[in-house]
Amino acid sequence: MVINVKSEIRPLKKVLLHRPGKELENLTPDTLDRLLFDDIPFLEVAQQEHDAFAQLLRDNGVEVVYLEDLMADVLNLNDEIRDQFLYQWIKEAGVSTKKYIKKVYDFMLQYNDNKKEMVLKSMEGIVLREIDWQPTASLVDLMSTPDKLIVDPMPNLYFTRDPFACIGNGVSINKMYSQTRNRETIYGDYIFKYHPDFKGQVDLLYDRGDLNHIEGGDILNLNDKVLAVGISQRTEPEAIEALARNIFACGNATIDTVLAFDIPSTRAFMHLDTVFTQIDVDKFTIHPAILGPLVVYEIKPGNNSDDLTVRKVEGTLESILETYLGVEKVTLIKCGGEDLIAAQREQWNDGSNTLCIAPGTIITYQRNTVTNKLLREYNVNVLEIPSAELSRGRGGPRCMSMPLVRE
Repeated sequence: MVINVKSEIRPLKKVLLHRPGKELENLTPDTLDRLLFDDIPFLEVAQQEHDAFAQLLRDNGVEVVYLEDLMADVLNLNDEIRDQFLYQWIKEAGVSTKKYIKKVYDFMLQYNDNKKEMVLKSMEGIVLREIDWQPTASLVDLMSTPDKLIVDPMPNLYFTRDPFACIGNGVSINKMYSQTRNRETIYGDYIFKYHPDFKGQVDLLYDRGDLNHIEGGDILNLNDKVLAVGISQRTEPEAIEALARNIFACGNATIDTVLAFDIPSTRAFMHLDTVFTQIDVDKFTIHPAILGPLVVYEIKPGNNSDDLTVRKVEGTLESILETYLGVEKVTLIKCGGEDLIAAQREQWNDGSNTLCIAPGTIITYQRNTVTNKLLREYNVNVLEIPSAELSRGRGGPRCMSMPLVRE
């Protein structure tokens, strides 16, 4: 199978990344809230850090593919797919007048001989002065300035975990929480529909056109039978039920249980994987602040394809995980240890957001020194990457990676 992800910890063989691009340079203080950033990363350093991340993966036997390269392959297939993408992308960017639809389309065609540049530009965003804009007597023009963003950038794209999620041998193309991020899912949609490596070979388990929000950072493949999904700031219970129905109805899926983890709805805990990740067969990183309020629900198939059986699961988080993973004892390693200030600081910098590339071997941000030291005391092989600029986007190594194949 071209997609095979039935675990969070089995040896990672192939992963999808996006190298941060000029979309970060179209962030401004006035657009940070709308574009879901807290600060503006320094692009040159962010790229160096991301390159170090990719090289560390390669050094450990992982094939690295890039979102922008796969999408360029799709646009190179034929002009019909290219035009379909461009007009859909323009519409989803909120460009609605005939004049500007044509201007943006014509502008993008200058990259026709280099489809990767076309893809990168679609991610970067467009300001009016780039499309040979001249003010006319129209109200829209008179209310605009040359530096107005006519197409917003997509600065969150280097967090490839969220727009879609690989589940077993299928994929969930997600309905994102915000319009800003929902635009990102267009790339995964085209890649899985049209790219020769994936076309006709991947079960669609959720569609970006569905009604309710779900994001990849809330989806964890605990094993081939059990999927964990966070009920969070950005994933709704309705979406989890819809995903569960689709999985249970899919003939290729082996999952028979979905565990829904209800976590606090805050930006610091925006996804399940920002507070909870598996790092070995019996070890998890966790932010201690979720242990008290955490509630877990079990979802199983009902009597027919439309029914689900849902019940609240009683017990400690450790006992629940021990039961569903079939292990004797689970160890929860607290982000920041017992130091509450360190826990809050390192949680903000994604100390719990680790990428496991083999049982007991994880990639973490270098800056989370307290948590990394503690992990090593538990005999975890910790591989650190620089993160001064990448961390400004509020996502860690797991957020920045979408596994396509695990052993």
